[in-house]
Amino acid sequence: MKSKLITICSLIVLSAAVSPWLNSQSVINRDTMIIAAKEIIKGTSYCGLATVDATGQPQMRTMNPFPVNDEFITWFATSRTSRKVKEIKSNPRVCVYYADHSSAKGYVSITGVAEVIDDKELLIKMKRDYWSGIPNWETNFVLIKIVPKTMEVVNYKRGLSSDPNTFSAPKIDF
Repeated sequence: MKSKLITICSLIVLSAAVSPWLNSQSVINRDTMIIAAKEIIKGTSYCGLATVDATGQPQMRTMNPFPVNDEFITWFATSRTSRKVKEIKSNPRVCVYYADHSSAKGYVSITGVAEVIDDKELLIKMKRDYWSGIPNWETNFVLIKIVPKTMEVVNYKRGLSSDPNTFSAPKIDF
């Protein structure tokens, strides 16, 4: 009886030690994450842009991004007098969040460094059709360019989900 009790206790201790290792997320290939991220981003018309205001409070707003390139650089156009422009000039650390909550396919969260680009030629080159209805867009708009530092990706269709123990999403650095 004593040896059975020792065996059972040993198994309990062993399973407690091994369980987090078995349940933790396996290493995910960077290329798989890139494909999964592009899929989520492509299926999302709008995203959230988080900046930090002068008091240190995060601020979130809905944005209409230009398509990301292969380096996941994100571009936006906005009013040169917007709060986000002032916030980015004061603190360029931002986060861009892509998700379609109507279908819960996953999300992409990109942290990076933003820069306000005041280049009229580039702005005209990037013009969107609907801007024609916005008076003086050529002089009122500036571009925001975000160079990524990190990217978290959850894409359920591709099997990318948060770690069951830490709830951390798979992440890559740029």
